[in-house]
Amino acid sequence: MADSSHSPGPHAGVRHEDKRSFLQRLAEFLHPGPDSKDELIETLAEAEDNAVIDAESRVMLEGVIRIADMTAGDVMVAAPRMDVLDIHAPYAELLNTVIDTGHSRFPVYEGERENIIGILLAKDLLKLQRAPELNLRALLRPAVFVPESKGLNDLLREFRGNRNHLAIVIDEFGRVAGLITIEDVLEEIVGEIEDEFDEDEEEGDIFALADGTWRVSGDTPIERVNEWFQVALPEADFDTIGGYVAHAMGRVPRRGESHQAAGLVFQVQHARGGAVRWFKVTRQTAA
Repeated sequence: MADSSHSPGPHAGVRHEDKRSFLQRLAEFLHPGPDSKDELIETLAEAEDNAVIDAESRVMLEGVIRIADMTAGDVMVAAPRMDVLDIHAPYAELLNTVIDTGHSRFPVYEGERENIIGILLAKDLLKLQRAPELNLRALLRPAVFVPESKGLNDLLREFRGNRNHLAIVIDEFGRVAGLITIEDVLEEIVGEIEDEFDEDEEEGDIFALADGTWRVSGDTPIERVNEWFQVALPEADFDTIGGYVAHAMGRVPRRGESHQAAGLVFQVQHARGGAVRWFKVTRQTAA
């Protein structure tokens, strides 16, 4: 017969697993933790008020919580506003698109815009300059397709696990609905990520491009725009060109939309956080 004096008691396992002190358990009983996301966000706000975390940490933690309920369709760049490359376009045209848009990855299509056959890295385009005999098709990376309903948590996990940081979003009928990048997902957590074009914004907010157009920051003062282009946009009511265009259109325009004023066409290239970051500006041609 086994010696019961050395057998573990019925609560030994509980004592081993529960290492919290009596005071910790009592505190949790008196002040239970949040049982919903809204309560958790309220708790984070209280933690900031009590100087437990700083404001940036609270914003980031709230972003992590909120993306759990978001999908690729909530964040994607819609198909009409996608910057894409035609597999049969001349090299000079491809290079101009890469320079004008400033992206590092581009969906490539053949025939119709919705027929995405791969992804081209901007740096790979330089290989064609050194070796024109190369076939552009051979430089393409496989395109990743995800449904609009794809959760951002799952998508971020996949982006982290592979080297494809751009995905094509498709709707329930299998048609291209837009695209989404790892930057789009991360910006939902940490806020807008400044790119290399933004670093010199204060030093030079109007850039002349090789094709005779200009890249203009949305924060450029209207006075500077008037001086540069020798036009007379109203300076009294608005500080920046982005504010002026948004007011004239009655809302913040989206990428790809344009507005004409004073003989200039302001086409939105990048809009974030309720403001236009960059315009592409051209002279309005005579009818």
